[in-house]
Amino acid sequence: MPLPDESEFDSKLEIFDYSDFGVGIRFLAQQLVNDDWIPDTILGVVRGGLFVAAGIAYALDIKDVRHVNIEFYTDAGETLPEPVLIGQAPYLADLSGKKVLVADDVADTGATLHFVRQLLPADANVRVAVLYSKPASTYPPEIAWRSTDKWIRFPWIQVPPLRVESQGRSSV
Repeated sequence: MPLPDESEFDSKLEIFDYSDFGVGIRFLAQQLVNDDWIPDTILGVVRGGLFVAAGIAYALDIKDVRHVNIEFYTDAGETLPEPVLIGQAPYLADLSGKKVLVADDVADTGATLHFVRQLLPADANVRVAVLYSKPASTYPPEIAWRSTDKWIRFPWIQVPPLRVESQGRSSV
């Protein structure tokens, strides 16, 4: 399938920049404060969720910040059949009965968030905060800054990645 021309692809993008990041993180943190729900731990979903987890952790002065490395998307709009854990499973058993905020950049299909929830103790008090939620997500987050059905271009995503570009391969 041929890629759309640049202008057609750009019209299908939601552009998110670093100033949006500051506003979005502050919004997510303020919602938690407004709900009087301050997490004991923030669990960032690698990769985009690391930025969100760190931002919220600083905004709320949370020190227990962890990560889980999940792969699902392989390219723009392309996924594996199901999410997979990369590397060693994080130790999460100590989060039993604790408030755990799962932070990610986007709740797209919901598959990654379902996967992450299964890794956490059943009795953990879990909420999800994302910068963007997609209407079709099967795991609607408790807190989202924005909603869109477009593909989101985050500032930390370089297209193509430098290592791909330097190898002469193309990527969207």
